[in-house]
Amino acid sequence: MKSRILVVGDVMTDIIVMPEGPIVKGSDRRAKVRNRPGGSGANQAVWLGAMQADVLFVARVGADERAMYENYFRGLGVVPALAGDRTLPSGVLVTIVDPDGERSFLTDRGANLNLSSDDLPEDLLDDVGMVVVSGYSFFSPGPRAAVQGLFARAKARGVPVAVDPASVGFLVEVGAAAFVEWTHGADWIFANQSEAEALCGASALDEQMRLLGQHYGTVVIKRGRLGAALGGRDGVRLELPAQVVDVVDSTGAGDAFAAGFIAAHVAGDTNAVALAKGIAAGARAVQSIGGQPS
Repeated sequence: MKSRILVVGDVMTDIIVMPEGPIVKGSDRRAKVRNRPGGSGANQAVWLGAMQADVLFVARVGADERAMYENYFRGLGVVPALAGDRTLPSGVLVTIVDPDGERSFLTDRGANLNLSSDDLPEDLLDDVGMVVVSGYSFFSPGPRAAVQGLFARAKARGVPVAVDPASVGFLVEVGAAAFVEWTHGADWIFANQSEAEALCGASALDEQMRLLGQHYGTVVIKRGRLGAALGGRDGVRLELPAQVVDVVDSTGAGDAFAAGFIAAHVAGDTNAVALAKGIAAGARAVQSIGGQPS
């Protein structure tokens, strides 16, 4: 199996807000406010780089920040293939973190909305052993058409493709049936519990596996404090518990999990080892602020 992993997804600046208590409408609330690099695709790429994986990352950023981002990713072991957008700035995400670590998001995807087929040429697939696409790329018509074309070319070459739904809010907005239609036939799907339920309408883990397994080759469901599970149309095949850690910020935990699993899988590890490594990466992620390795 070829070892290079091609990741396609968003680049964002995460503005992380951690208020001391409930927001007071029309007045002040003390809070910690931090800026961090983010974006689901960028997070996955950087976590993969931290795991010494061979990772190529494709995204679109504001033209005036392209060189800065290229240097940033190279410094973290990621090969960047970034397009510079002259009409929209780089994306920004405001994350509001509750005291229990749960998050709410305000999203301006900026230049990510202009990802096009020109940004995804055929030669990107040379020497690639797996393609990973963030679900955010499916939520707007232009990027969706671009990544669907990439998926088709990858399948024609026999390169496995994986998708991460990324956002329950956007899944509900576009409709679960539409998302499944756009991504049907992917070899892998990495979904959290809420995303899995939104996609198939079932809350029971085994039923989620069976229903999603009708559309995707292997289903991996991230269960937070309950760990993670793997399966498909035959139901749950493997389930492992989570590590017990103090949660500081759950931003990017799912991205870290996916990176941990994929890096292990591409390296030839068994599903059990890959699932354990994904869980370990997710546990590491929640112990610090931001969606990328500290």
